[in-house]
Amino acid sequence: QVQLVESGGGLVQAGDSLRLSCAASGRTFGFYVLGWFRQAPGKEYEFVAAIRWSGENTYYADSVKGRFTISRDNAKNTVDLQMNSLKPEDTAVYYCAGRNSPAVRYEWQQYNYWGQGTQVTVSS
Repeated sequence: QVQLVESGGGLVQAGDSLRLSCAASGRTFGFYVLGWFRQAPGKEYEFVAAIRWSGENTYYADSVKGRFTISRDNAKNTVDLQMNSLKPEDTAVYYCAGRNSPAVRYEWQQYNYWGQGTQVTVSS
């Protein structure tokens, strides 16, 4: 079993920053990729960023490139998402998700493990 727990969401103003963290526990040796997705009300899951569990290679959606940074903390077994220059359109529930296959994929259906999500609200 694998457990993923997100933290760090909140209510901020446009232009502010937030840092989300995803703590992984359990049988994480089977992980290859960890991604962040988000879901706004009435919309489907949207890929945000991904990183290989080794910490090498990062991937971003065009909508967040240059503003968000995904990173891996091996000591803490966490994957963080630093979000800068937040915009109202970044408002969503943010989820971390783990994939137990080596290929990096952007479709939410390709991820095997999910956290419970954390709300990010950006006011204008």
